[in-house]
Amino acid sequence: MFEEFIRALFLIFMAEMGDKTQILAIAFATRYKVKKVLVGIFIGSFLNHGLAVILGAYLSSFIPIQNIQVIAGFSFIAFALWTLRVEEDTQEEKRKESFGAVITVAIAFFIGELGDKTQLTTIMLAASASFPFIILMGTVSGMVITGGLGIIVGSKLGDKIPELAIKIVSAAIFMFFGITKLYTSLPIAYINEVSIVSFSLFLILVVAWMLRPLLKMNKQGKLSVFKQTAQELFEFYHQMDRQMNHICLGESTCGACQKNNCIIGYTKSLIKDGSMSEEVSQINYLVDLQESLSKAYDRDKIIEGLRITLRFINYYQGSDAELAAVNQIRQNLEMLLFNKHIDEVKNIKEYIKKIEQIDLFIAKQLTISV
Repeated sequence: MFEEFIRALFLIFMAEMGDKTQILAIAFATRYKVKKVLVGIFIGSFLNHGLAVILGAYLSSFIPIQNIQVIAGFSFIAFALWTLRVEEDTQEEKRKESFGAVITVAIAFFIGELGDKTQLTTIMLAASASFPFIILMGTVSGMVITGGLGIIVGSKLGDKIPELAIKIVSAAIFMFFGITKLYTSLPIAYINEVSIVSFSLFLILVVAWMLRPLLKMNKQGKLSVFKQTAQELFEFYHQMDRQMNHICLGESTCGACQKNNCIIGYTKSLIKDGSMSEEVSQINYLVDLQESLSKAYDRDKIIEGLRITLRFINYYQGSDAELAAVNQIRQNLEMLLFNKHIDEVKNIKEYIKKIEQIDLFIAKQLTISV
């Protein structure tokens, strides 16, 4: 039982490393609290993989177990090759959310994983499992861990992600499981020197063909969707973290730090979490706002921070979800400068015009850098 759980968790974990699951997790983590994103991943994956387990168990009722093992072997080899493909840009995370955080994430992951290699892997594992429910728990745990790791990697490591190595290792693991299953499940008549050499040469040629685009992209320094998203978010949040430390003049100027009850502390929480802190209610935020705005801050550093934020918004090609926390940070900086904020930024030129009506000098400073 425990062996089936670990195998399922490990295979799903390796299958989704650097895949769209982590892209979605990073995107949603900039819009919602991390714990809600992980709960949504759990629910969406549980429903998706639950269907896979039911299908796998159904297949095992009328297909001989040896045949299932052979199918699983070829499937795992196919998943290994699938892992080596170059990821295309995905629009799945750009859907407009019309539900709560958990439901939105759950729907995205349920739909996003339909027909994906993780769902197909779950079907194969469940078809030959003694405890299908344990397989379900293992695969769902793998999805949650992968999503959580993606959020951490995206915010902490940025462009230091060894993505090519991760893909190769993941593919190698799937290939190992696939070849092992075929060797132990195929009729002995098919296991001979000619078939082994022929199949090995075929796999070598296909793997070499699949690796060429990846190696070329890596040599040219091009970034995949996952790595680019992680790097851009990493650079922005870390740059803004340093900026906020300069804006705040410290306890010697404004007294004991009030953390989230202060607009600077609240903004630091947004930067640290990479998400909109839903634990700080809008009512409490408004009650404490005037006291926060009455304190002394480095005005030049606030303007510089707003420039950094506007540049990011202007050039970033990600989803609205990824920009939600960024826009909240922008609005906080605007409150510090103008005692009011702009609701949204649809166009930088229109935004600058709105700022000109409030403060022409600051608008000119923002125009120079944006």
